[in-house]
Amino acid sequence: MTSTIVLLLLSNLLILLATQYVDENNSDILLAGYNTMSKKEKEKFNLKGYLIFFKNFFWKLVLYSSVITIISSSVLDEFYTVIVYCTCILIPLPFFIIKSNRSFRK
Repeated sequence: MTSTIVLLLLSNLLILLATQYVDENNSDILLAGYNTMSKKEKEKFNLKGYLIFFKNFFWKLVLYSSVITIISSSVLDEFYTVIVYCTCILIPLPFFIIKSNRSFRK
């Protein structure tokens, strides 16, 4: 149980800090892909909309994965709880990538 709590605290802290510190001023440095775009590509990219989507997605990811992990820790042992947590984190990421690539070009 304690390793599950440590897993949740550290990973959620990392994700939440990342979403809090990425903004329009430092996205040239912190956003992978955006930092390698040319000026012309950056002008075509809806950065404000993307940052809203980025932050909302990761806040929901933290919330849902935490709830599922806490529930699974009461039913499963620690090994399977970690597998459930990793699955909760990894399954939504293709959606994030596909939605990001389709939606935020002007």
